[in-house]
Amino acid sequence: MKNRLGRRPRVVMVDDDPGLLRLLTIRLKSEGYEVAACESASQAMLSIPRFRPDVVLTDLRMSETDGIGLLRELQRRYPALPVILLTAHGTIPDAVEATKSGAFAFLTKPIDKEQLLHQLDRALQVSGFAEPNEAWRAGIITRNPVLEERLSKVLQVATTDTPILISGQPGTGKKLLAQAVHNASTRRDQPFTVLSCATASASSLREQLGQDDAEVGNDQAPGTLLLDEVADLDRQQQAQLAEMLEASASHRRLISSTCRDLSAAISKGHFQENLYYRLAVLQVELPPLAQRREDVPLLAAHFLEEPGHTGVRHVLAPEAVELLMRAEWPGNVAQLRSLLHQAAALTAGPVISAGIVQEALGGGSAARLPTFDEAREEFTRTYLSQLLQITRGNVTQAAKLAGRNRTDFYKLLARHQLQPDDYKRR
Repeated sequence: MKNRLGRRPRVVMVDDDPGLLRLLTIRLKSEGYEVAACESASQAMLSIPRFRPDVVLTDLRMSETDGIGLLRELQRRYPALPVILLTAHGTIPDAVEATKSGAFAFLTKPIDKEQLLHQLDRALQVSGFAEPNEAWRAGIITRNPVLEERLSKVLQVATTDTPILISGQPGTGKKLLAQAVHNASTRRDQPFTVLSCATASASSLREQLGQDDAEVGNDQAPGTLLLDEVADLDRQQQAQLAEMLEASASHRRLISSTCRDLSAAISKGHFQENLYYRLAVLQVELPPLAQRREDVPLLAAHFLEEPGHTGVRHVLAPEAVELLMRAEWPGNVAQLRSLLHQAAALTAGPVISAGIVQEALGGGSAARLPTFDEAREEFTRTYLSQLLQITRGNVTQAAKLAGRNRTDFYKLLARHQLQPDDYKRR
């Protein structure tokens, strides 16, 4: 079983009974499914951003977090993901109630094979598996699990009008992500407009928000507006924008971007808190390229295939790829793209040598392989951050997932300058 892009359907299977988990995994794989088998809800939540399932199949009664708890968390983070509950006969009333609360369906044990496949087929039809829209994110090249989790998050709200704030260092692809959200939305056939907040005026804000056109209505869905680098608005413009949004909803889907820490800007009085909450109903932070080094070869190959920069089809020598993997990339993906085009322009033949890349990097000052300790510290900080995201800042739960006691876990957080409050849902 494959969709029109040749991909097999993916199922996350969750059950704390190893025997049943193994049996159902074998059964589903024999029917052509890709299966991620998880023995707990916490393991499932770690697996989902990487595996990107079409359906979740979970037992109702589990020792750590039951199926209802997993269902609620999935509804919060991935509201479009179908969840099928497995229940014993005595818990059918609970399963019926859960179905009323948003579960896609429930199946009673022992699981009938035909019923299981029937419900999975129904779930795939509503999950979008049969008609995938991978083109929405075609310009975003990644296999990084953190970035994949961010993409899954925005995809869940793409078809709504939820305001999104995209944060990240310069060059991480904030505008590209905003365009991707627009591509996945019901407004995809309408204009995608970018307003530079550094040069915006009160009149341009009002015009772009559609508040000077009384005949435009929300049902006409006139596209998406990206407020590019929203922190560049001065205090008066921030107040005007907040007033406009409070007076009436914008006729456009609002997405904002910033490379600044708006929480710090609010505490210093540089950004209005009420405006922040209106723009950041969902906040997504893009990781810097230095934290997704596995993407460098993919991005490099993609940039070298872009038309227009040279008439020769270039490839990188293995040593050149190694240099790119070691670089610090303060300018992130945008810097990598510029460097590859420069290196291609300096190369007469088809192979870009390490020497050309070294020259483009500036003689080696930008390239440095992290030490083992530095790499371990970077991994640990990313891991701790992911745990806090999953548990929404609950240190007790995060420490349990990590297999550490709370005291040691707090010490780790302090060493890596991570604040649990930053991960709690506002």
